[in-house]
Amino acid sequence: MTQDSALITDPDWWRGAVIYQIYPRSFQDSNGDGIGDLAGIIERLPHVASLGVDAIWLSPFFTSPMLDFGYDVSDYCDVDPMFGTLSDFDALITRAHELGIKIIIDLVLSHTSDQHPWFVESRADRTNAKSDWYVWADPKLDGTPPNNWLSIFGGPAWQWDTSRQQYYLHNFLAEQPDLNFHNAEVRQELLDVARFWLDRGVDGFRLDTVNFYYCDANLSDNPALPLDQRNDNIAPAVNPYNHQEHLYDKNQPENLGFLQDLRSLLNEYDAITTVGEVGDSQRGSEIQAVYTGGGDKLHMAYDFALLGKVHPTGTRIAEVMQTAESFGQDSWGCWAYSNHDVERHGSRWQLSEAAQRTYAAILMSLRGSACIYQGEELGLLEADVAFEDLQDPYGIRFWPKFKGRDGCRTPMVWKSDNQNGGFSNAKPWLPVSAEHLAKSVETQEETSGSMLNFYRRLIAFRKNLLPLLKGSFTLLHADDTHIRFERAHNGERVLCAFNLSDQEQSFDLPTGAWTIDTKAPFTISRDGAKVTLPAWQASFAVDLSSNQGGNAYG
Repeated sequence: MTQDSALITDPDWWRGAVIYQIYPRSFQDSNGDGIGDLAGIIERLPHVASLGVDAIWLSPFFTSPMLDFGYDVSDYCDVDPMFGTLSDFDALITRAHELGIKIIIDLVLSHTSDQHPWFVESRADRTNAKSDWYVWADPKLDGTPPNNWLSIFGGPAWQWDTSRQQYYLHNFLAEQPDLNFHNAEVRQELLDVARFWLDRGVDGFRLDTVNFYYCDANLSDNPALPLDQRNDNIAPAVNPYNHQEHLYDKNQPENLGFLQDLRSLLNEYDAITTVGEVGDSQRGSEIQAVYTGGGDKLHMAYDFALLGKVHPTGTRIAEVMQTAESFGQDSWGCWAYSNHDVERHGSRWQLSEAAQRTYAAILMSLRGSACIYQGEELGLLEADVAFEDLQDPYGIRFWPKFKGRDGCRTPMVWKSDNQNGGFSNAKPWLPVSAEHLAKSVETQEETSGSMLNFYRRLIAFRKNLLPLLKGSFTLLHADDTHIRFERAHNGERVLCAFNLSDQEQSFDLPTGAWTIDTKAPFTISRDGAKVTLPAWQASFAVDLSSNQGGNAYG
């Protein structure tokens, strides 16, 4: 299968796109085993299309022992039977393209499962053809690991292997050994994996832990991180991973060369994109800019600046955006509040429904692309999963101080009159939250002012304003309860203002022929140049004098 020619249009379609993340295990079960699958996704694609999104980011569906639920890959070029077959994937691509939706798949290149044939061969002895395909190291003289690197999932990042009498590196689970990107054969094999999926018609890749590909060849110790610089954006506070400055186990300069090789491959195909996950608490924005700058590496990247626990006041959002802007105008971010790895943002930041709407409007207004996570359009909060129902090894390890990621991975709720939310006819792999049932798709379809219909209006509104899609960003004002900025593109200007408080706020429009865009799903009032925002409301004003002929506001 090759790319669908009907979807090959603007090669920069990704710039300003809205991407919808699907976690396949939890979207829709089609065969009654309690686990979501590709056929179930196909069944629910009309819902995704109704949102007006441009693309789907599909979390891993590859063959895997599922110790980390697909992020431990044992075969990069096949579908795990629990999700279906390659034919099912081809059908998903075809149907999505018919609906005008592009497909971005999640490539996990930094590590594999320990059951991958490459690792099985590599660990057999020190002389086989793949002996150098993973990061192996001798112990210190006292038998301890070669350095002080730590795993994100807790404990040392080294696992002793009795066959080779060496340690191997694992930045995540011990069953997820890290590939050795210093080996040219490994790099070529992974490029071939990308080509396999490009030839099947995918429109791009989300690259898991993209800054972890290379480690320092000398395996130097990481220095300690000062107490005042530690945060829990990447690992929970109870994890000693936060105690180090990760100078040598990731973020290596050699990574840029591989990303350039990957981009050269992607350039052989039409309108392909990439979005990289940058896992770094200290230099995430800088790395994001370097990885996406210059037009020869990644198209987009995201860090954890808006995925962490720090409450996004107007001051905080301004700080994040100005930091990103300071590293270069040719870089491009992809902003998100929630995904499969973090507590849902409505719970993480303790947001009311009105606040969720206002923050959604901010997300759709920032310079960059936007990613929303399944159920976000319903206003779902984090589910409370009992310890006995936990599946996530991360949560089981650090319970109860950190409950893991299962609370954001519970099944999507399609119906309210079904104990499983219409997700499955069998017992789901994670329990459906009773609180979620009242917010089902079916229920919200029937209410014009529902969160679901709000998201539809908001995404359509964004698509109708080119400055919001591709424009520059200029901060006008920010304090903890208010942020105001301008987006501009080809002479067209949009002023975006947000009240992040329970109190009415006012501001004066700058000089220009400004008009309030009433298609935005918010309530505001204007008296001359003075605009009044009720609690948790947003305003979008268009400068008609800047419109150079083309009506972007149509």
